[in-house]
Amino acid sequence: MGTMGNGLMFVQDNRKRIQAVESSFRPSGKPLLEPGRVLIGEGRLMKMSHRGPQPKVFFLFNDVLVYGSIILNRRWHKKQKIIPLEDSQIEDLEDGATMRNQWLIRTPRKSFYVAAASLEEKRAWIEHIEECRSSLLRSGVCRTGSNFANTWIPDRASAVCMRCPEKFTVRQRRHHCRKCGFVVCGACSKKRAVIRPIHPTKWLRVCATCHSGLSTTEAGEGPRAQGGSTEKIVSDEDVDGLIEEEDAEEQMEDHDPGKWMNPPIDPWSIYVYFKPEHSQPQT
Repeated sequence: MGTMGNGLMFVQDNRKRIQAVESSFRPSGKPLLEPGRVLIGEGRLMKMSHRGPQPKVFFLFNDVLVYGSIILNRRWHKKQKIIPLEDSQIEDLEDGATMRNQWLIRTPRKSFYVAAASLEEKRAWIEHIEECRSSLLRSGVCRTGSNFANTWIPDRASAVCMRCPEKFTVRQRRHHCRKCGFVVCGACSKKRAVIRPIHPTKWLRVCATCHSGLSTTEAGEGPRAQGGSTEKIVSDEDVDGLIEEEDAEEQMEDHDPGKWMNPPIDPWSIYVYFKPEHSQPQT
């Protein structure tokens, strides 16, 4: 088959693969099929959350990294997250006490650890992600630096609040400051702030230390402005609503489908690398 035939076959195969990924996130997922987008590889990684490692499905494209929760293997995923590679950074890490073959993914909105099933898979993921970013950099699309979010410290890392000596109990729950990532108690994280790299308008939980260091346009007590001032205030009822919303989000994000599926899912799968080139072949 000639070059034109090979190129046409690649375009068709690539389109089918992307459509399959798109369909697996329906109906809540965003469209993924775009001109020039190529699916590079896919596989499962263990994502470290503040409640421990969780299996997630990851899809690497030539311009974005997509991941989500696994509901039915290769058929149904949810909670789709899309990370533009131009806004990401990879940091290789040594093996930790609870996770082997791990590395850190930094983004402006969120930074987190992931781990592969083997050293070979870890190297393949990192190599292909870096190659895609390098290609974007050469094309002038990718930036070399960004304001990355701090990584959340896992719950198990501290038995007491990292801003005061208060011990965590069943009633004294752990929370996370969205600015520094520290594990803090409710009393030390009553403040709210707009952290624009994470969300342009949403008021997020921050500890008192981080709140005092924010500008007046970022820091505040809640979503209602008083008069024409940049100072923000909020009622106790509004604060309670924000806390309940954030707690629900944290619980949903860290939900592990492997705990309720029957039979339990295998947390690992082999990384599939679809094509050695990261660009559409010329016809």
